[in-house]
Amino acid sequence: MMAIIVLPVLVLTPWLAFRYRYGKHNAYKPDWNFSWKWEVLLWGTPAVIVVVLGVFLWRNTIALDPYKPLLTSGPPIRVQAIGYDWKWLFIYPDLGIATVDELAFPVGGQLALDLTSQTVMQAFFVPALGSQIYAMSGMVTHLHLAADAPGRFRGRNTQYNGMDFAQQRFEAVAMRADDFDAWVQKVREAGPLDSRARAILAAQNTAQEAAQNLGVTMPLRFGSVPPDMFVQTSQPVAAAKP
Repeated sequence: MMAIIVLPVLVLTPWLAFRYRYGKHNAYKPDWNFSWKWEVLLWGTPAVIVVVLGVFLWRNTIALDPYKPLLTSGPPIRVQAIGYDWKWLFIYPDLGIATVDELAFPVGGQLALDLTSQTVMQAFFVPALGSQIYAMSGMVTHLHLAADAPGRFRGRNTQYNGMDFAQQRFEAVAMRADDFDAWVQKVREAGPLDSRARAILAAQNTAQEAAQNLGVTMPLRFGSVPPDMFVQTSQPVAAAKP
């Protein structure tokens, strides 16, 4: 559709410049006049194209709304994602576990994400699964993803947020149902997400540095999580009174 405008411009511009070039005996001598036909053609064609493209944009924006649940066969897996400097904490509220920079979920079911940030604005993005969404302090955004086959997919924060921004990467892992159940049992064997672990996560460090400070190896996992952690993190910060 854009070619309706672009191609005539690309063809006629060099032709007109050559035909009416300076010094040629039949150089262009304007005789201005008003023409409804030319006005309708010059303004009507772009207007129609904009309207048609606007309809496509509107329909597909609604269809691809990241807040809209997906039509999948399996039950949804709820995950609460908290963006830190410079790592992601993934809480599974229905399972009572949490991981850092490791987002596992079963194939066939949708991944229902609630997202917030403990620090500055961040952008959650898994290109192979689609739909980037922002996470902001004091707010909660939502995203639904799904995978139709097992695999490992790269994810990252795409919003610059400081010195180790380039290191803020995570892995989304789509597993078969039995593999996911085994993974959950393995995560439950890890230590709790206590106040010391929360303080280390809140510091400006990468997942590897946080694991070193906790004295554990990667991947960083927690077998139990405070039930209200995500709610407390996503609450707006009250303004200081003068």
